[in-house]
Amino acid sequence: MFKYVKHLNYPINIQKKDLKMAKLLLTQLGGANGELAASLRYFCQKFTMPDEKGKSLLNDIATEELGHCEMISTMVHQLTQNATIEELKANGLESLYTKHGKGIYPTDSFGNPFTVTYFAVTGDIIADLSEDMAAEQKARATYENLINLTNDKDIIGVLLFLRQREIVHFNRFKELYDHYKQKGY
Repeated sequence: MFKYVKHLNYPINIQKKDLKMAKLLLTQLGGANGELAASLRYFCQKFTMPDEKGKSLLNDIATEELGHCEMISTMVHQLTQNATIEELKANGLESLYTKHGKGIYPTDSFGNPFTVTYFAVTGDIIADLSEDMAAEQKARATYENLINLTNDKDIIGVLLFLRQREIVHFNRFKELYDHYKQKGY
């Protein structure tokens, strides 16, 4: 059972339009190392965890990652709000616009649509948790790269928050990984 809280984990109020950054941010929504892939990965993997500790952790983080999808989508929306067709074209968003208008659609920054082939569910606890730790590190690195590509403090604040959550998730997965290794899985 899920309970939706109708506010973002971090306030987002981007004042300046930046279609180039919006396009880059799409990779954290629908890209291979993005938030949607993480959420679905952890949600599916939770069912093969051997105890409530593992199931709860993966479910909690999967749910938080859905919140991160909402945050990224909010950023993309604010960065593209009131964009003209000319601005969309000038920033390489005409293909996205052609299919989806100004709607938010999970793609990477190249326009490749989200696919579940971005992640694995092996049923092997240790293999899955290893993938989860790697996914969190890749997402952290991507957020750091995005931070390096902007000087907009409204964007940087959100990206720093999301980056920190990736570090927390990595640490929680590492604790669970160590716990299960110690138990002989």
